[in-house]
Amino acid sequence: MLGATAGELARVGGIGPKKAEQIAHSRDNLDIEAELALADRLGVRIITFEMDDYPKLLREIADPPHVLYVKGRLIEADEFSIAIVGSRNCSLYGQEQASRLSHLLAAAGFTVVSGMARGIDTAAHRGALAADGRTIAILGCGLAKAYPSENRDLADMISQQGALVSELPLTFEPLATTFPMRNRIISGLTLGVIVVEARPQSGALITARLATEQNREVMAVPGRIDAPGSWGPHQLIKDGAKLVEKIEDVLEGLGQIGQLVRDHTVEATAQARQKIEPALFDAKQFKLSPLEEKALDCLNHEPTHIDEIISRTGLSASQVNAAITSLQLKGLLKQLPGNYCRK
Repeated sequence: MLGATAGELARVGGIGPKKAEQIAHSRDNLDIEAELALADRLGVRIITFEMDDYPKLLREIADPPHVLYVKGRLIEADEFSIAIVGSRNCSLYGQEQASRLSHLLAAAGFTVVSGMARGIDTAAHRGALAADGRTIAILGCGLAKAYPSENRDLADMISQQGALVSELPLTFEPLATTFPMRNRIISGLTLGVIVVEARPQSGALITARLATEQNREVMAVPGRIDAPGSWGPHQLIKDGAKLVEKIEDVLEGLGQIGQLVRDHTVEATAQARQKIEPALFDAKQFKLSPLEEKALDCLNHEPTHIDEIISRTGLSASQVNAAITSLQLKGLLKQLPGNYCRK
């Protein structure tokens, strides 16, 4: 795509003639020597399509990028990759499911691929990192630009435990029109794409469509029927996408490859599940104070306001806050925005 003409760029969905001209102009005026010097300073490697270590799966798609900028490492094991994508404006449920599935897939040996956007993408990357697994972020801007800016620290962690990847020059600004371009790389690098929350016309649905065109498995996590973000996954499921509730659904969707992974990672997957799935978590392994027990007994897996805990327990605000802090440190409770918390 970096070598495409303005006319070819204009035919990419969501770009159009004006933006195509801007992209082509920026590329054609690139100072190659300065670009190489900046890449060296940033620790970025430039991989071309002709090189042996160009990703094998990406070679298969109809329009592979001619050049990849890579900060971090791409390794052979990344051929076992799954993309997790979804809405930027996602729900807490969506974040939890993206993080949970990512954690389990990474623990099972998969590389988790996403776009480092706010919301679902960020949750997916963090889930893989928490499992000490590999994750790859495909950016819609140059690697010298951290986007979104609040994900600078996340970008650093990804580059150390996987890779940041872009086909765009290092200082290329993030544009709304460059993100549809990068979505073909997200799906092209992977065996399949899991969509977690997506509204109509969302980038996640573009990625799912591209995955279908690239003969990749398309999967979706169901949500509440009255939630706006559920429209996309539910429509995909109606159209034949694999419904995903747990990692076994993903492995089943991948066929023989999934069976191979299943045979070799049963123990690792079980260990990861024990760490992160609340239904399997045994609070009795911790010695709780009477105050902690009272506060924990008031909670379930739905958000509960701190004022309600105070009312139910009869404890003072300071006692409840102390109990909540302790329970959070023990991993038994999660604090949420707006003075809410849940098990």
